[in-house]
Amino acid sequence: MSTAASAAPADPDQAARQGWIGLLARAPARRLAALFPELPAHEPLRRPETGTVMVRGRLGATGAAFNLGEMTVTRCSLRLASGAVGHAQVQGRNKGHALRAAALDALMQGPEAERLRRQVLDPLAAEEAARRANRAAKAAATKVDFFTMVRGEDS
Repeated sequence: MSTAASAAPADPDQAARQGWIGLLARAPARRLAALFPELPAHEPLRRPETGTVMVRGRLGATGAAFNLGEMTVTRCSLRLASGAVGHAQVQGRNKGHALRAAALDALMQGPEAERLRRQVLDPLAAEEAARRANRAAKAAATKVDFFTMVRGEDS
């Protein structure tokens, strides 16, 4: 990942937008469709299209970056009647997920943002936090503590 992409945004609005775009991309497609079933009227700027991106890795956070492999993604861009433009990139081939995420990105830039935050983003964030906590609890249950006993002759 380049330093420009990994740098923290200076604009708080940009940071908030990056947050909801990421949340929408990570959300389960069926859950997003259940929370946001009706798409608003829109003009496609880039119809949902599937392709691949190269995933890069780094060992120990200090090693040299290396190509880990390719991942399938679907991207979409659209414009609402209000003029707001939304973008999305989601893992996998689900075109409906990308379209729905792009529509929500556009709507979150307008007057409906607070309602959509309560109706869609807050439940998705809570569910994601619960999934992460569950995964962390499962991992913690397998933790092994190694220790060394001090013997008398080693002192």
